[in-house]
Amino acid sequence: MLSIFADKQILITGGSGSFGHAFLRYVLAGGQAKRVVIFSRDEYKQFLMQREFSDNRLRFFLGDVRDHDRLKRAFRNIDIVIHAAALKQVTAAEYNPGECILTNVTGADNVIKAALDCGVDRVLALSTDKAVNPINLYGAAKLCADKLFVAANNLSGARGTRFSIVRYGNVVGSRGSVVPYFIEQSRSGSIPITDERMTRFWISLDDSVSFVARCLCDMRGGEIYVPKIPSMRIVDLARAIAPEAKLRIIGVRAGEKIHEVLVPNEEARDTLSFSDYYIIGPRVLESTSDGRQDSLSLVTRGSASGESGVQPSKVDEDFEYSSANNEEWLSESRLREIIDTSGG
Repeated sequence: MLSIFADKQILITGGSGSFGHAFLRYVLAGGQAKRVVIFSRDEYKQFLMQREFSDNRLRFFLGDVRDHDRLKRAFRNIDIVIHAAALKQVTAAEYNPGECILTNVTGADNVIKAALDCGVDRVLALSTDKAVNPINLYGAAKLCADKLFVAANNLSGARGTRFSIVRYGNVVGSRGSVVPYFIEQSRSGSIPITDERMTRFWISLDDSVSFVARCLCDMRGGEIYVPKIPSMRIVDLARAIAPEAKLRIIGVRAGEKIHEVLVPNEEARDTLSFSDYYIIGPRVLESTSDGRQDSLSLVTRGSASGESGVQPSKVDEDFEYSSANNEEWLSESRLREIIDTSGG
């Protein structure tokens, strides 16, 4: 997978966050990238990263995805963009809706325009399970961004910039994760739980990085990549973190679901299943002579599977990939291993 970065110039928006740190470490360790640019608006986090990473291929660019001109300047000579910048706190988005839309929707549109203007080869945007059938503004804004990135392939033409999306669940060890919050709360002897039935998808930070690298290798434009990852009940998560702590049921908060979905039933007809991930084919496509095109044709042509000799299968029409009906569940022991590895 590291061959995709050979002699390439890479830029990560929101690159001073948890994902940016992990992805930068992954790319620099591979030794093949020509240049890696961290684009973010937090000068202090960039300062800390400069102290942490010592590599002459690394560059830092202060800027905000809300500023198209600044993005356009940053994207010059860039081959690959990973769009990780977003306002992610559900409650903060509900209280500051305009700010959420400016960053998550207008910012996504600016990334697309700058990438097209500068001739970037590939853009991979990070999405979330909350963008599926959203009930909060954060999810709705990310859904809008996803639609923008899929449709952008119609603007770039057959040989232009390619845009795709990675959609996954909660990241263990990332900033803002419930894991460090539960660890902090456990010191008081109790952990607040919104609902005992609640389940969530989980992925480690390292796994999210390697999956993104894999998708960059395979992407043809317009796909939504969904990794097959385990679920875990929130109460089991709390018990794994602090077995002796008391669980306090506080009720579901506004904009919160009992279960999350990564592939909704409505997208099943456009979904292919591979050994360890799904691809949701694009619904907005270039017109053909008969006025339509099979939405899965873009991801089945060439070597889009990324698995030599392995053919994907279409999922059943009534398929839904939910954290409640998942076939794989995260054990308490495995969760502790991930927490120990990631530092919480």
